[in-house]
Amino acid sequence: MAATTEPTTQQLTTLIHLAALTHLEGQVRAATTVQELQFLSVNETRRLVPYQQAYLFSAAESESVPWQVACASSVAVVDRDAPMIRWLEQVIQALQREHPDGVPMVVTEETCPEPYREGWHEHVQGYVFWCPLKHPDETVLGGWWFEREFPWQDNDVAIVHRLAGSFAYAWKALSKRTRSWSATIKKPSYWLVGAAIVAGLCVPIRVSTMAPVKVMAKDPIVVSAPMDGVIADVAVLPNMMVLRDRLLFRYEDTSVRNQFQVAEKQLAVARAEHSQAVQGGFSDPQRKADAPLKEAEASLKETELAYAKEMLAQIEVRAPQAGLLLYTDKADWVGKPVSVGERIMEIADPQRIELRIDLPVSDALLLKEGADVVAFFDALSLESFAASVSRASYHAEVLPGDVLAYRVTAELAVTDPRIRIGWQGSAKVYGERGPLAFLLFRRPFAALRQLLGV
Repeated sequence: MAATTEPTTQQLTTLIHLAALTHLEGQVRAATTVQELQFLSVNETRRLVPYQQAYLFSAAESESVPWQVACASSVAVVDRDAPMIRWLEQVIQALQREHPDGVPMVVTEETCPEPYREGWHEHVQGYVFWCPLKHPDETVLGGWWFEREFPWQDNDVAIVHRLAGSFAYAWKALSKRTRSWSATIKKPSYWLVGAAIVAGLCVPIRVSTMAPVKVMAKDPIVVSAPMDGVIADVAVLPNMMVLRDRLLFRYEDTSVRNQFQVAEKQLAVARAEHSQAVQGGFSDPQRKADAPLKEAEASLKETELAYAKEMLAQIEVRAPQAGLLLYTDKADWVGKPVSVGERIMEIADPQRIELRIDLPVSDALLLKEGADVVAFFDALSLESFAASVSRASYHAEVLPGDVLAYRVTAELAVTDPRIRIGWQGSAKVYGERGPLAFLLFRRPFAALRQLLGV
């Protein structure tokens, strides 16, 4: 029998890539909707081409509708108001104006359009490859934006170019299928449909929006650092009930205790010198003249000793009142230098709680004090809790994730003992009544006003 030849590592790698390519193209053919295809294009492509982040852009349908981010890898919903998304759309729009032929290219800071180079290091990490999705009939449906930490090689570029043709072909086929399916629906009289739509859009409803919510302590007592120093030990674990005057944490006392002992010795020396000056003044006028100066020095040393004694008394920080102790973690503070006034802990009453709602700027409503809120907590997903708005911030803040939002505080109508500080969920915030059309089209209206500047 003839001896079998073991495949080499390169041959095995080639076979694995071919299998992955075949599997991915099978998934592309099996996609039933454009959204499913777009999700595959940014998440499953990394099986063949390694990258850290990918964005899928849909091509501009006209000059008034620019290129837009349709999907992003590892992200369920793309926040159109995020600064990075806005910067990417502007860069792609400028690239298409400079290169209308739709040729794949490696984008660097030097080849980035000049007006947007300032944001390159802020929004881009590593090396970028831009690949338009062009159909065989020369129609550009969109494009890929890939980012990774190492340079792009010729074999990776070739694979991306191959996949781009497959995805573009499937994208256009699914778009045609969607249009042909909608065209087969039996249509009633146009005027009757129009009248029904207009009537439905005029139905008055309460305008509402959804936003993240978190249970917070109401009017907690802040435990701050009474002096500069290093925390040596934290005596109580987080989220525990403490009594009044319970030891919370202790400073490293070596320096303060030494200062106190030195101040005691200096005071003793100053008092001895003052006593010698007083006794010597009976026989020596010069020594008598030094007595007031020595007395002042002794008084100064008494003040320094009192200050050192006061600092030594602040080595141990105790609870100003009983309640629930709230802070991050014990390991975050032990051995950490802190400055006077720095917030370290909070002591709260677990029965006094309020809701903090982060209302995105894009979903902002005209809120009034007492507006209705319905909260849904992740821990009690089958129940809802009524609340009302107590106050709302005038200025928006940047939250984690580069989301600009207003801080809204709400009070629960009935305090439920099961609700704990730190719970999170979603809240439905109600505004004033308005037509259904306002609820459906307020975002397009806002975008149109920003575009037209009116």
